[in-house]
Amino acid sequence: MSQETTYLELSEVDGGAHKFYEVVVDDATLTVRYGRIGDHGQVQTTGYPDNARARAVAAKKIGEKVRKGYAPAVPGVRQKRAVSRRQIVSTRSTARTAPVLWRYDSGAPAFGIFIDGRTCMVGNERGVITTLDHDARVLDQVRLPEGVKCIVADDAWIYAGCDDGNVYDLSGKIPRVAYAIAPDIDIYWLDIHDGVLGVSDADGGIAAIDHEDEFLWRRGGRGRSAWMVRCDTDAVYHGDSTGVSGYDWRTGRELWHTPTGSVLFGWQERDAVFAGTATREVVRIDKDGRTASRTYRADAPVFSCATASDGEYVFAGDSQSSIYCFAADGTRLWKLGTGCGSAYSMQYHEQRLYVVTTSGHLACIDASESAIRAAEAGSVPEVVDVKAPARLPETAAYHQVEVVGDTGDGVVVECVEQGGRMRVHVLSTGYHRGWSVQFPKGIREPGARYLVTEIRESGRGGFYRAYGDIRRLR
Repeated sequence: MSQETTYLELSEVDGGAHKFYEVVVDDATLTVRYGRIGDHGQVQTTGYPDNARARAVAAKKIGEKVRKGYAPAVPGVRQKRAVSRRQIVSTRSTARTAPVLWRYDSGAPAFGIFIDGRTCMVGNERGVITTLDHDARVLDQVRLPEGVKCIVADDAWIYAGCDDGNVYDLSGKIPRVAYAIAPDIDIYWLDIHDGVLGVSDADGGIAAIDHEDEFLWRRGGRGRSAWMVRCDTDAVYHGDSTGVSGYDWRTGRELWHTPTGSVLFGWQERDAVFAGTATREVVRIDKDGRTASRTYRADAPVFSCATASDGEYVFAGDSQSSIYCFAADGTRLWKLGTGCGSAYSMQYHEQRLYVVTTSGHLACIDASESAIRAAEAGSVPEVVDVKAPARLPETAAYHQVEVVGDTGDGVVVECVEQGGRMRVHVLSTGYHRGWSVQFPKGIREPGARYLVTEIRESGRGGFYRAYGDIRRLR
């Protein structure tokens, strides 16, 4: 029986949707491939009792897309669109240079940063994520298909948002696609809390996606260019060209809105969110949505911000390659130059401020009082410059799975089809059999069994999360 293929595209002007949808019926198997035009996209394969049933489902799916504006097209004719990036002209700071201890040159402008007690991570526009220790020794590198938007932590998991529209789980040896964002969402920023993903986008929209990579809700914001999203147990905090809003994470209902200047970056602490704005200030807003409780004034648009624990100190990076430190009450304590571009993102850890910059550097700055006072007097340490390894890693084979013959150490899970969707459940003893497992979609196959390093219960219960390496059982 011959294979039947239908290929559709939807391409809108002025930066609108630019995506494809392909349906292939091969005997009783239906394969759907979809994504941004020019990308390989996501693939879903489902088996049916016979060819007639597979063709009927295919016809329904095609009809739904045609009604949404998709039309038949020829693959490869339309070209891939450029990814949205900040258009920034960074100028050199006129302030004295900060006490930079070391700086790692990643080789391309960098947005992604993650710092913990053991490692420092930077992800750049080439898709390369480098892990270093706190003495700037390179520990590991991995390459994603496209540029890294951000690196975010959720409990023990670390995720990277990528320009290909996917969010990758970095907890194992091989990055795995944990979330595949809808192709028509032009992602600006991401955050994750207890498996719930918040996505802000170029159009000013906001969406919440659950642990099964399915929309909880999706809605427009009040403005455009939503560079801020932060999530916690109670809400999703969203910043766009008009200000900051809080949304109920379950329903998407707006809880409050606080006008500010156009938001360029967001940070959160336990009781407050902080928005860096184009109007040269960081704005602190209590999480109950009260009017902006405090502002921290810079001398140029603020590209990034961060805080010490609970906002004891507030840090900001501006468009002129300067960084600032403020006391909690808004008093400016110091301003110094990075010496390596404007800070796209930053994070504070144990008296050190880490920044990733327009020049592609991850820089470690001594933010102790003594080091800052010396820098203000013109005395700074000699910078240790570290360059990227000469040979960059190949793009990670994130769809490949090692096959093993015995269970060994780990937890056994199984992929099953339920209501036309593939779910993963734990087979090993001691777990709730009815709970699903947050598990990479790209490697799910009905009936397949896998060995996972660990399975951990989500913070709010009701589902498990796969952690570590994943191997398929014969």
